[in-house]
Amino acid sequence: MVTSRPAAQSPAAQSPAAQSPDRQPPDGRLAAGSAGLKRLQLAMAAAGLGAFAMLYSTQALLPSLGAAFGVGPTVASLTVSVTTGLVGLTVLPMSALAERAGRTRVMTVALAVACAGVAAGAACTAFWALIATRVLVGLALAGVVAVAMGHIGDEVEPSAAGRAIGLYVAGTTLGGLAGRLIPAAVEGLGGWRWSMIALGVAGGLCTATFGCLVPPSRLQPGRRPRPGIGAVRQHLRDPAIVRLCAAALLLMGGFVAVYNYLTYRLTEAPFQLPKSLIGLIFLAYLAGTVTSTLAAGVAARIGRLRTMYGSIALAITGLALTVPGHLPSVLAGLLLFTTGFFGCHATASAWVTTRARTAKSQASAVYLTAYYAGSSIGGTLIGLAWTHGGWTATALSVGACYAAAACCITGIREPAGAAGPGG
Repeated sequence: MVTSRPAAQSPAAQSPAAQSPDRQPPDGRLAAGSAGLKRLQLAMAAAGLGAFAMLYSTQALLPSLGAAFGVGPTVASLTVSVTTGLVGLTVLPMSALAERAGRTRVMTVALAVACAGVAAGAACTAFWALIATRVLVGLALAGVVAVAMGHIGDEVEPSAAGRAIGLYVAGTTLGGLAGRLIPAAVEGLGGWRWSMIALGVAGGLCTATFGCLVPPSRLQPGRRPRPGIGAVRQHLRDPAIVRLCAAALLLMGGFVAVYNYLTYRLTEAPFQLPKSLIGLIFLAYLAGTVTSTLAAGVAARIGRLRTMYGSIALAITGLALTVPGHLPSVLAGLLLFTTGFFGCHATASAWVTTRARTAKSQASAVYLTAYYAGSSIGGTLIGLAWTHGGWTATALSVGACYAAAACCITGIREPAGAAGPGG
């Protein structure tokens, strides 16, 4: 009589931890596919959505704000540049504060204060008062953007970190979209003041969602190491991180300038679009949402450097298509430009975070300092090109920034196997 023996199981199949979707790595990080990771991703997406909706809440309103307060395009753009500039200046101090007080606590309070600042902007009767509220919003939102990507990098196992950061970036693109579409839609019904109130309410809903979903951190504030300025210096000694930060500055400066001044261009001949329709151009942000989620997979296949080169080339191609005075060409170009930008940003931000073996929050803060400095500087200075040379000069200025960014990343080496999420 022949008896059958059970087939030998592979070690992976014998291991319950390998089969369980809720397995937890020995260091306490959230594992790929776990319920905790899914909660964190949803919470961080809500934080990104709310923060970036409020950060750019005045961009779609620039022509209306200029008319209401009697200021030109470059001065009106300060309602965006001042806010993003303060984010860039304060991400490092906010990162240090979050290490002491607790990251999730700092992010929750920051979102709540930003909601109040945005809503208060609706009551302003002088331009300087509006700028003051934008200062408050910038200081508050630094507590979110300074912490978010580093928090994900510290809480999630390396093999899942790249995709988790990509999903957070996708949430920020949806926030950027909401921050433009909501004001554009509400302005047509009740004016720019009601637009600001609507965004304050939307930000409050995102804050509540974040507070309910975010899991406890694996390290309590008292047990978390405090790297301080020494960690920042360590990251700045890495030439690759410095080059990625320089590229982020140039790319973001050009990106914000395109969206700042394209709204003005589309109100003029030969387009002369109504403001309600101009707000719809920000639907191009949806391309950034898709790109941000796919960038990690593309980088894993072809490498991060090639992914960034391809994204920059795509952005420059799209920029060229915005120059002719034909609306279909402008819209197609904006779509390609947005896709290219977010491909670069998602790849570069994940690269910096995963390259840093320690003090990931500080590495993320260094990157974001450059990123938002670019938003503030480029978003305003390229306005001079718009004022004196129109859209052609603006596009050339942005194109030069993107070509310079490609030069910055040239020569960065990727160790074997580093192209994946955990590299």
